[in-house]
Amino acid sequence: MAEASKYIVGVFDDEDVLLPAVKQIREDGVQIHEVYTPYPVHHLDTYLGYKRTRLGKAAFMFGATGTTLAITMISYMLGFDWPMDIGGKDFLPAPNFVPVTFEATVLISALGMVGTFLISRNLGPGKKAKMFDPRSTDDKHVMAINLEENTKHSKDEIVAILKQNGVTEEPKEVEL
Repeated sequence: MAEASKYIVGVFDDEDVLLPAVKQIREDGVQIHEVYTPYPVHHLDTYLGYKRTRLGKAAFMFGATGTTLAITMISYMLGFDWPMDIGGKDFLPAPNFVPVTFEATVLISALGMVGTFLISRNLGPGKKAKMFDPRSTDDKHVMAINLEENTKHSKDEIVAILKQNGVTEEPKEVEL
């Protein structure tokens, strides 16, 4: 079993206080593990220094796979495996491929993105979620700072930096 890590957790009431705090804390040289918010906060990913996601490229590749799979499947079934002459029409009527191709593209893309997300975030059956403060799903913004990642600052220095930047409660130490 993996060893537990120690975190300092700061709770913020308002995103207008959170964003400048994230910027200032990063400028002070403290690495922020994650910020948990009850709703999307615009530009938080930029302030945290996250790179642009590559999930769009993955979605395109899954969509292209779905399109290719649908066209290949329909062509094989209607053109070679079981060709049927229905009212003198072609064996491979391309306009009739559109609905099935579209649906297969969306289905494979959606399922692929769900799988990609679960694997990339290390989620799945039997995984225990890290919950630093249950109020982060209601109305609080929670900032978690891993003490092991921040060797330049002591625990007391990190707590002082959090207090200077507007936490609403006394920062606490959590072990997960």
